Amino acid sequence: MNFASPFSITLIVITVLAFLGLPIGLSMISGSILYLLLVGADMGIVAEQFLNGMYSNYVILAVPLFILAAEFMNVGSMTERLLNFCNVLVGRFRGGLAQVNIVQSIIFAGMSGSAIADAAGSGKMMQTMMTREGRYTPSFAAALTAVTAVVGPIIPPSIPMILYSLVSDASIGYLFLAGMVPGLLMAAMQMVQVVITARRRNFPVEEPVPMREIPRITLRAFPALMMPVVLLGCIYSGITTPTEAAAIAAAYALIISIFLYRSISVRDFYGSLAASAKSTASIGMLIAGALVFNYVITIENIPDSIRVMLTAWDLSPTGFLILVNIILLILGCILEGTAILLIIVPVFIPAAQALGIDLVHFGVVVVVNIMLGLVTPPYGLLLFIVAKISGAPIKGIIVDAAPFLFWMVLCLAFITFVPDSVLWLPRLLGYQG
Repeated sequence: MNFASPFSITLIVITVLAFLGLPIGLSMISGSILYLLLVGADMGIVAEQFLNGMYSNYVILAVPLFILAAEFMNVGSMTERLLNFCNVLVGRFRGGLAQVNIVQSIIFAGMSGSAIADAAGSGKMMQTMMTREGRYTPSFAAALTAVTAVVGPIIPPSIPMILYSLVSDASIGYLFLAGMVPGLLMAAMQMVQVVITARRRNFPVEEPVPMREIPRITLRAFPALMMPVVLLGCIYSGITTPTEAAAIAAAYALIISIFLYRSISVRDFYGSLAASAKSTASIGMLIAGALVFNYVITIENIPDSIRVMLTAWDLSPTGFLILVNIILLILGCILEGTAILLIIVPVFIPAAQALGIDLVHFGVVVVVNIMLGLVTPPYGLLLFIVAKISGAPIKGIIVDAAPFLFWMVLCLAFITFVPDSVLWLPRLLGYQG
């Protein structure tokens, strides 16, 4: 490697700036601009190419809209009503509140598309409920909240899948469908682990909800339960694009919370807009940096070089997927998931296409890997979030999360080696891949 080449200098600059504390998005933008200056590229032409590409790409608009929908749900009473409904379903069993935590993640998965939003919103309420009166240890409640939040972006809608569609041109609608079975499978495995742990630790049995209360609780939660139906129905009926459906989801959450539940004040509304803008700006800066850096990578012809190298290794499609899984699981321990998705994954896509790997299947495998990175030490962003919410020591949370992480890796292996488990539902609805 020539350390004096423009690309090597760019990598060094990005690494140094990131280690000095500059956000990774800004680090990539700075390093990429330096690269363009070193190779004598015309900045005006490069900027025009980016703008022309972005004007026709509406998929990114879905990201802030799903974030806004999640914020409206959390400040309103939708979250509380849904948790009560989940308690009706599974709360009466041993370890029932732990099972409620998993079920609410499945339901919320059809609304926000963000693991962090689920953990910080409904997950925070579950943490309080589980640790009340010493029913569950803070570390177990926090660990369970973290691992169940991972399910959210696998079951549609999914912000990571939207970003994957951005870099791969795979269909968002079929990606959403493909995530359904893996997400439900992962949730089922988590429920099995809760049953095992509940018996071993003798978790409490909650007082069952009286039968006469069930219709009332269900009716109160019904408008909130309809949100995934409205959202996914709009997408798969062809009435709207995924971006338009995200706007409908945000509007639906706001209308229900204001006019039906009467639970959002003017201050709450402003706070939701501000929080959504902050999250969107953070993600947007990372997307901008990744797109500029990917332009540099394309100029250097790195994706094709990697494709040629992997072809020379004579890897089978399965062997390639195993290699990608290993690389992404390792990177997930030290890097933020969105950065991996926008910077590392595009390098693998040409090789995946050359090996005949379906990009929808590959996308689900990638997203599951990235979600695992959120609960994998030492980085594990979700681990730190739930540690801050619960006050539990990070070491105890990691120990309690380990059995769930085993099941999740097992789920990843299954969907990697059995592509039909991912693709049968999209094919059922017309996918030709």
